[in-house]
Amino acid sequence: MIIQTENLTVQYGMLQALKSVNLLVQGGAVGLLGPNGAGKTTLLKTLLGFQDATSGSAKVLGLDIEHSQMEIRRRVGYMPEMETYIPGMSGIGMVTYMGQLSGMTRTDAMQRAHEMLFYVGLGEARYRDVQTYSTGMKQRVKLASALVHDPDILLLDEPTNGMDPDGRSDMLALVYDLANDRGKNVLFCSHLLQDVEEVCKDIQVLNEGELRISGDLRELKQEAGNVYKLKVAGDILAFVEALRLKRCEVEVEGRNLKVWLPQNTPLQRLFEIAYQRKIQIRHLAPSEKTLEEIFMNAVKKNGEVANADI
Repeated sequence: MIIQTENLTVQYGMLQALKSVNLLVQGGAVGLLGPNGAGKTTLLKTLLGFQDATSGSAKVLGLDIEHSQMEIRRRVGYMPEMETYIPGMSGIGMVTYMGQLSGMTRTDAMQRAHEMLFYVGLGEARYRDVQTYSTGMKQRVKLASALVHDPDILLLDEPTNGMDPDGRSDMLALVYDLANDRGKNVLFCSHLLQDVEEVCKDIQVLNEGELRISGDLRELKQEAGNVYKLKVAGDILAFVEALRLKRCEVEVEGRNLKVWLPQNTPLQRLFEIAYQRKIQIRHLAPSEKTLEEIFMNAVKKNGEVANADI
């Protein structure tokens, strides 16, 4: 288990930022989703020992966050949401310094810094003052700083913040490569659903300090029951009427249908009805929920939905 929390609670005065969170992260690329203010950054800071837990417990890489903070920080790469550059320091100087803070010798840290800056696409700009970097370049140098000491897990807090579409696409490609081709464990914290869907296989959804949903994204997308999406040609209204007479639920959008077959009804029944009504089924596939639908259901409260970028 890479990360495990038990009833983890963090309170700021009267505000509970985390409420008895029980989180299990087994490894790979995991998306930590939630609207702004959901408690995502508080969770990361608590795991790293920057914020004390009010109650409950947590372990990172099997290490207790209360008693092993320095060892956790040595083995974790953290990319914070806020800007962290040091005025007057070059890219190579900054990443080297971060490596030294993680326990590396200056020689090893500098060699590794060169490698990581080339990896994130800043090789040509590594001697420039970080203050002169664009927003996207500053995000890249933060990723290089998180990687310099070759950590066992990466905690990435809003890594695509402020980036233009091309820069955002490049950052997501880097994270995907780290998780899928280089075997890094990644906790990808974001309020951007599309970003998480591009790189993560598992998700955890926080809202108002509570863990609302967790699990394998593919499994969460599966619809309960016999649900299919169809594209058809022919007399659609007659086909829909015939389906409903057979106790099927149907949603219609142009020539696209979403059909819920009654329990234990074989798929063949759908083709039989289509044949009887002279309907051509040009496309048929099992229906899946979208990540947007999963997220919206997770963060609903009293019929309202928290703001999120989708």
